[in-house]
Amino acid sequence: MSEAGAARLAALADEVATGDRASLARAITLVESTRPDHRRQADELLERLLPRTGNSIRLGISGAPGVGKSSFIESFGLHIVGRGHRLAVLAVDPSSKRGGGSILGDKTRMAELARDERAFIRPSPAGETLGGVARRSREALLICEAAGYDTILVETVGVGQSETAVADMTDMFLLLLQPGAGDELQGIKRGIVELADLILVNKADGELAAAAGRTVAEYQHALRLLRPAMPAWQAEVRSCSALKGTGIAEAWEAVGRFRAALGHEGLAARRSSQAKAWLRAELADSLLAALARHPTVKGRLSELEARVAAGKATPGAAARELLAGFLGP
Repeated sequence: MSEAGAARLAALADEVATGDRASLARAITLVESTRPDHRRQADELLERLLPRTGNSIRLGISGAPGVGKSSFIESFGLHIVGRGHRLAVLAVDPSSKRGGGSILGDKTRMAELARDERAFIRPSPAGETLGGVARRSREALLICEAAGYDTILVETVGVGQSETAVADMTDMFLLLLQPGAGDELQGIKRGIVELADLILVNKADGELAAAAGRTVAEYQHALRLLRPAMPAWQAEVRSCSALKGTGIAEAWEAVGRFRAALGHEGLAARRSSQAKAWLRAELADSLLAALARHPTVKGRLSELEARVAAGKATPGAAARELLAGFLGP
C-alpha cells in the first residue's frame, strides 16, 4: 500500500473513532466491497480499529416475514436510546435471486429511529450468503463498536434452518414470533428455537392479546423439554406489542439479566468461540475463491459440471478431480 493510501486509511480510522456517521458509512462500504484491493484496505482498517472494539452488547434478532421485526426494532431501539445508549442496527435485506438487487427498505420502515442522532441504521443486501446475515456483518459490527455504539442489533432476513448465523456473531439471540400461528411449534425449525436466548411473541394487543398469551405458554412448555444452551441461562418467553409499546422495557430488562447471568467471563468465552468459528469460515471462503480462480479448475469445471448433470460422474468424484488439479502432485 502506498504512503498516501495508508494515510487515508489512518484518517478514516480516526474519523470512525470519533463517531462521525459519514465516515462510519464509508468504512462499512469498504468492508462490504468484494474488490481484492478493497479487501486488503478493509483488513488494514480493521486492524487499526480492533483495539477500540468489544465494548458493546451484541444482539441478534430473527423472525419470520410479517412478524413485525422492523416495528419491534424501532420500538425497542427508541427505548434503548432513551436509556442513554447509542444503538447501531445492522439490517439485512434479501437479495433478488434473479438480478441480485435488494430493496434495502428497513431504514424507511424505521423512520423515527433513523432520525435519532443516537441511532445508526445500516441496511445491507444478503447477497448469496446463507444464514440470514450479510457476508461482512461481523466486520460491520466491529466498526460500529469502534465508532462508540454500545449496543449493536443485527437483524436477519427471515427465519429458518439456515437463519442461525446471527447467533454465531452476537452475545444474545432474540427470536420474534407472532401469536396464534397454529402449528408454529412444528413450522419453525427446532434448531433455531434451541439457539434463542429470548423468545418474544409480538403483536400481543387487541384481538390477538389472548392468542399471544397462549403462544407464550406453549413455548414456555416447549422450552422445558429442551436442554438450555448455557447452564447459566434458561431462555425466557415473553409477549410484547411493538405497536403499543408494551413489553418493550421488559425485553430490555431481560437483556440485562442475561448479561448478568453470563458475567464478563461467560461473554468473553462466547466471543472467543465465535472468533474461532469466524476464522474457519473465512478460511473456507478464501479457499473456495482461490479454487475458483485456479487455471486448472477453471478449465475443467464446465466439463465436469456437464458430466455430473448428465449422470456420467458423481459430484464427489468430480470434486476430488478438481481438488487434485488445484493441489497438484
